[in-house]
Amino acid sequence: MSYEAYNDDSLGFATKQLHAGYNPAEHNRSKAVPIYQTAAFELGDYDRCVRLFSYAEEGHSYVRFSNPTNAVLEKRIAALEGGAAALSMASGMAAISNAFLNLARSGDEIVAVTTLYGGSTTLLSSILPQYGVIGRFVEDGNDIRAYERLITGKTKAIYLESLGNPGMNIVDMEEIAELAHRHGVPLVVDNTFATPYLFRPFDHGADIVCYSATKYLAGHGTVIGGLVVEKGGFDYRNGRFPQMEQFYDEYKDSIGGEELRKTLFTKRLRIVYLTDLGAHMSPMQAFFLLQGIETLSLRMERHTENARKIAVFLDDHPAVKQVAYPGLPSSPYYALARRYFPRGAGAILSIRLKGGREKALAVLKKVRVFDYMVNVGDAKSLIVHPASSTHFGQSAAQQEAAGVYNDMLRLSVGIEDAEDLINDLKRALD
Repeated sequence: MSYEAYNDDSLGFATKQLHAGYNPAEHNRSKAVPIYQTAAFELGDYDRCVRLFSYAEEGHSYVRFSNPTNAVLEKRIAALEGGAAALSMASGMAAISNAFLNLARSGDEIVAVTTLYGGSTTLLSSILPQYGVIGRFVEDGNDIRAYERLITGKTKAIYLESLGNPGMNIVDMEEIAELAHRHGVPLVVDNTFATPYLFRPFDHGADIVCYSATKYLAGHGTVIGGLVVEKGGFDYRNGRFPQMEQFYDEYKDSIGGEELRKTLFTKRLRIVYLTDLGAHMSPMQAFFLLQGIETLSLRMERHTENARKIAVFLDDHPAVKQVAYPGLPSSPYYALARRYFPRGAGAILSIRLKGGREKALAVLKKVRVFDYMVNVGDAKSLIVHPASSTHFGQSAAQQEAAGVYNDMLRLSVGIEDAEDLINDLKRALD
């Protein structure tokens, strides 16, 4: 038996999404990844117990720390992203919030763009400041000088989304990554809307990638989950991160200095935050996510092709004031989309309607295939009014800065027949 596809980095994306990170020989030769539905594992003996709890030996003791099912998911997403390590968490917001906590302490700051998912904006502007971590916001994501003006000795990261929510804006990531590294801070990217099939942030300078795996990675609207992936090799001992240096000194003998230099962020995220704050992902969630990832490339091809057809239709409709989709030649982000997203600019788009909020609400009432839901990334098509849902509770100024308006609807285009989706929107708009 010479099966080695689980550990072959030369394989293509579609092959890796089926095989990476899982060796059947290590799991009683089950071809499907088993669900380890247990709360704890035998320690074996005293010496092994000490090795496990000092992290000198890789293994599993208690599921709040790690689980074999989750470990396969972590290895698979790291392989697809081209990263050194990954960690699974209970939700996308758990992934983002714990990543920030791992980087910043009281008195520190995170520089971010304004065009973010509402929950991320609230986290940085309202919740983390209560614990001394402040979010500093760049209004124009493509004004590199605006980032530079906000970076100080307290800055611990720059944070952005590869495709903005809900405006689908794109920033020049390579330029921002160069700026971040020049100042000794990592670039953190939420890649939820793009997935590693459409865009790999590490190839363009990012250091940490976060996911709401609930969306396209799972693909079927059945589970909640989050993932954090580390590229590996960022120098967290450059003087800006004393907590990382302390962790390195504490664990360099048991884990190993070389391994820590490559995956310091992920090791500390697991040992300090996943273990003690408890935002672990259940093995059942991990199993469903692995099932979704197996068909990721196929679904994303259909998602993006449907979205392109719908964007073209909406761009010509007399009731539509504006279409926000970077795959349209009329988009201000079209050039960046062609550069960064050669496989397609995703399957989320936003429209602003002539007739204001009333027209938007009327369309919500009349669609029959698109379903009125707050989720995105489902195989089924969804529609929502962001001002009253994803960005609810934000001030008018905050919403406008994020590109959210009362006359706006956000569409998550599924994998149905494109003609049915277009006809559904046409009926509603007419």
